[in-house]
Amino acid sequence: MITREKEEMLKYYNLGLVAYKQRKWDDAIRAFEMALKADPKDGPSEVYLARAQNYKLNPPPEDWDGVYTMTTK
Repeated sequence: MITREKEEMLKYYNLGLVAYKQRKWDDAIRAFEMALKADPKDGPSEVYLARAQNYKLNPPPEDWDGVYTMTTK
């Protein structure tokens, strides 16, 4: 059975992913922050939050297809 916290986290995580793919960085950041509020240990939300924050400051190219390219090893 899924907990209420996990259900809440998944709701915001999915909203964050949609906003992220639409390049709506502020919306994505808010959603991933809410996901982490519901489940502070959610690794994927942490990763996407950091990526959205980075893309807000350094937007990807116009032809970006949603794929994240690592810049360090």
